[in-house]
Amino acid sequence: MTSGSHDDSGELDPGMAALLAQLHEASRAAGAKAWSLAKLSKRSALPMSTLRRLLVQLQAAGLVKMTIDDDGTGSAVLTDEGRHLCAALFGG
Repeated sequence: MTSGSHDDSGELDPGMAALLAQLHEASRAAGAKAWSLAKLSKRSALPMSTLRRLLVQLQAAGLVKMTIDDDGTGSAVLTDEGRHLCAALFGG
């Protein structure tokens, strides 16, 4: 991942961890559909600006596919690589 996703101790940023946990949950839910950015923001307790910044980092790393609609809404889903990473981090 890019710089900013880990703190100085090498630990995963708590916001990034919360977001990845929610994306992992979404990938394991029935149907495994992309979750809206609003739902991800609420469930991960991240402000939308932080959520979008983290999603851009995850997308650049090839872990997430994010779509943004003309009205500013959007959704995100883990890629195959992201699902493998989250399975290693969170189990399952």
